[in-house]
Amino acid sequence: MSDILGPITTKTVTASKEQEQAAVIMRDKYKYIGPVYDFLSNLYSGKNIHRCKTAMLDVETVQPGDKILFAGVGHGRDAIRAAELGADVTVVDLSETMLRKFAEAQEKEAPHLTIRRIHSDIMKVDEFEQYDMVVANFFLNVFDEDMMVRVLEHLIRLGKADARVVVGDFSYPTGNLLSRMFKKLYWYMAVFIFWLFANNAFHKIYNYPEHMQRLGLQVTDKKHFKLLNMNCYWSILGRKQA
Repeated sequence: MSDILGPITTKTVTASKEQEQAAVIMRDKYKYIGPVYDFLSNLYSGKNIHRCKTAMLDVETVQPGDKILFAGVGHGRDAIRAAELGADVTVVDLSETMLRKFAEAQEKEAPHLTIRRIHSDIMKVDEFEQYDMVVANFFLNVFDEDMMVRVLEHLIRLGKADARVVVGDFSYPTGNLLSRMFKKLYWYMAVFIFWLFANNAFHKIYNYPEHMQRLGLQVTDKKHFKLLNMNCYWSILGRKQA
């Protein structure tokens, strides 16, 4: 009898561990902070985060029919903007809460648009070389630096040859000592909140243009957004080599 039950018990334990691992991966870290994400970002930045997210989405960079992927879409008004310009938009988010908030925003602001939604870990999206533009707005900062580089490399692979890659986020500290100190304090206040409530990584501000160039992108444009007359946010446009 023990010979028969042994393997069954082992399989049951294995399946249980796999289910637990899947549950951890799919856990909605933004369950509590997600519903107020837009409110907090506008309160914290004076709507500069929204301006930063849409900075590289205009008639010069987005053509009707372009396939654009938004990674970690959040409430996704930047994705709605791209769809309004005629792009074929796909949004990806691991947070069910954020995808629900995105769906609500779309229903309210652009119910006529068709936007594809994927509830998944971005690293499991394997539509390589399918997109004309890949956008990571205020998304890469949820990871520690090693993982951030891996995610950015994966996003680049999703783009076609000559694809554009957009990263919007907190600016790397530059300027005089007071300016650099303010930007660091401003960043660490934000990262602490999301570390506390969403278990995001706690880390320094990343120099995204350096990482983008190191991974083979040509940085073609940067747009800065000021708070208290200091550049606190930037949107960076890179181009994949053909």
